[in-house]
Formats: sequence, structure tokens, C-alpha cells
Amino acid sequence: MNATAPLRVLILTETFQPEIGGGERQAALLAQGLRRRGHPTLLMTRRSRTGLPAEAVEDGIRIVRLPPVGAVRHARWGMLLYVPAALWRLRRDYDVLLVSGYRALGIPAVLVGRWLGKPVVLKADSLGEMSGAYFRSGLARWRLSPDGFLIRGLLRMRNALLRRAAAQVAISGEIEAELLGAGIGPTKVRRIPNGVDTADFRPATPEERSRLRGLLGLPPGLVIVYTGRLVSYKGLPLLLDAFRELGDRRGATLVLVGEGGGDQHNCEAALREQARAPGLGPRVRFAGAVTRVEDWLRAADCYAFPTENEAFGLALVEAMACGLPAVTTRVGGLADYVEPEVNALVIEPGDRAALVGALDALLGDAGLRARLGAAARDSVCARFGEDAVASCYEQLFAALAAPGREAAG
Repeated sequence: MNATAPLRVLILTETFQPEIGGGERQAALLAQGLRRRGHPTLLMTRRSRTGLPAEAVEDGIRIVRLPPVGAVRHARWGMLLYVPAALWRLRRDYDVLLVSGYRALGIPAVLVGRWLGKPVVLKADSLGEMSGAYFRSGLARWRLSPDGFLIRGLLRMRNALLRRAAAQVAISGEIEAELLGAGIGPTKVRRIPNGVDTADFRPATPEERSRLRGLLGLPPGLVIVYTGRLVSYKGLPLLLDAFRELGDRRGATLVLVGEGGGDQHNCEAALREQARAPGLGPRVRFAGAVTRVEDWLRAADCYAFPTENEAFGLALVEAMACGLPAVTTRVGGLADYVEPEVNALVIEPGDRAALVGALDALLGDAGLRARLGAAARDSVCARFGEDAVASCYEQLFAALAAPGREAAG
């Protein structure tokens, strides 16, 4: 039971369901966790599709969607025109403001929060949001760099404002180090991992797996799955190359669940073209955006996640919660919980030969799959249960909302 007085929480995020991605699922999970603990939660996001209503209540969560509407280029920056007015209009509906992914929305949130006297908590969903490294590839298109004099100066001014947030949440040790290195006071940095619903994301019995495969139209034989955005830095072009080199000697199918969406690293079209190459063809399936990611995970035999850049890796945690043995890297936040040869097989980013070998090892050894999958499930249940994560946010919000309790630093 919750002993904390009810707090009204507004979660501000660039995109939300029905878009598929770790950030979207995490925002939904936290909103539901807070609601179950007695804290009314409002979610503000972009109206990413024209068919979505501007305002609705979904599963007990009030959702307000702002322009720009639809698949608009640089949409996250367009939100800057609408967020301040919306936060002001709804000022009587929230006590605490959490910004999930603050690369674009952090500045207006902190400004409005300071104006209204409401605590603002910033949560980085990606590495480099504070340092500016996240923007490197986008700036390169304009022949700019976060290391250049102009951008470095702009980042310095931006970060001076972001440091005035009441608190900053680090979902991994690497992000925590980045925040401290940017001059955030240690008392303002709170280490709270992302959470997972271990009741929904759970191992399937053989009967459940067979039923799910029938419902999803998956073929017989072994199934490798990837879930998340179809973006280049997840190592997906490498995965298709490795799967092609693996050949059909294991009789496996590779399923990619998700879409590229509006991400600047969207590589969905290139992946679909790559999948037409000889040696792949019908062995690669594109599931598109789905509403029940857990069904695809529970229908699979193993999980492939050769990512090159990862703040936390929620998609991997969900797969591990389902008891799937995984082939992955240990970049970024993955190093906090991926244990080589214990709960996953680990490769270096970009190492195609190692990826081929690890996939072949998993597909050829049912005992190895069972051992890694059981250890993966155990490690997730011990560290990332949704109720424990919601409780950490509840305690943080309660401390910040109390009169005179803004964190020092």
C-alpha cells in the first residue's frame, strides 16, 4: 500500500504509443505504476499520427497530444512551439513534471517549471543528451559538430539552464557519469533504472509458444527475434548480414518487430531492400509496429540485439524477462546487467564473425538456450520489477514536492 500523499504527475515525452520503442513503453509502464499507487498521471506527447485524438483517456491515463501532427520532419523541435502554452494551460492539473527524453523538451519544461514554481525532473532516455554527443550525427549533416566553438557554446548555455531542474534521473551508470561530468550536483542525480512488467513479459510454456506462433503466422523451426526501432545504430544491417552468412543450415527465421518511424537513423527501407538479397528472402519477416510486443518475444527461441549505442536497453530487458537467451553487446547501460556467458552471449559492436558464431551456438544448443534464458529471467526479476521502479519515482517526487525540499546542487 502507498503511504505517500497523492501527487499529480505530468509525464512529458516526445512520442508515445502507438509508436513502438523502449521510451514509449517505459512511459506507459511508469504512468500505470504511479496511477496504481494513487497518483493521478497526465501524459503529454506529440500527435504522431493524424488519426489520434488530441486528448483521450487510455487505460486510466489522460493523454494530451500536441502538434506537429503526423510524420513531420524534425517534429521534436516543432513541439517547442506548443509545449510551453500547454504546460501553462494545464498548470492546475499537475504538481510534478517529469521529462522523459529531454534533448528537445528539457528547456521549455525547466523554464515553465521555474515560472510556475513546480519541480521538474529530467530523465535522459539516450546517452549524450547532456553532453551533446547524441546530436553528433544530425549536426554532421550540416557540417557541424558538438565539439565546434558555436555548438559547444550553445550547449554550455543550454546545460546551464538544464542544471536548474530539481533532479535528474540516470537509468544507467554511464548516464550517471555523464551527468556528474556535466556539473550536475551529486544530490540532484538519482539512479533509477527502467522497469519491466514481469507478469506480462514472462517465459512461455511450450503450449503457449505453439499457440502464439499460430496466431502470429510464424513458421515451424527456430525463431530469432529483434524488437524495437528499425534504426542503424541498433546494428540491424549487421544482423541481416550475419543471418545471411549463417545460411539456412539451422532452419531459422529472423523476425524484426518494429518500424523506423521518425527517427533520424531510420533504416527500415534499407533493411527491407537488404532482405531481398539472395540467401535471405522468406527467412526474414518484418512484423511492423505491434501493440503486444510480449507475444512476439514469447513466441521466439532467442533474441538478437547487436546494438552499437544504448542508454539502457529496455527491449533487451523485456526479452530477458521472457526467458529468451540473447546475443548482444555491452555498450552503454547494457554493461550494468549483461553478464557474458551467464545471462547472455556477448559480442563486440560491429563484429560480424562473432555475431554469426554466437547465433549459431544458440540455435544449435537447446541446453545453452535454456541455461542463459533462465539466468536472464532471474536477473531481470531481481533488479527491474515495475513496482520497485515506480516506488523510487514516488519517493523522489514526494521529496521534491514537499515545501522547501528541492534537491541541492
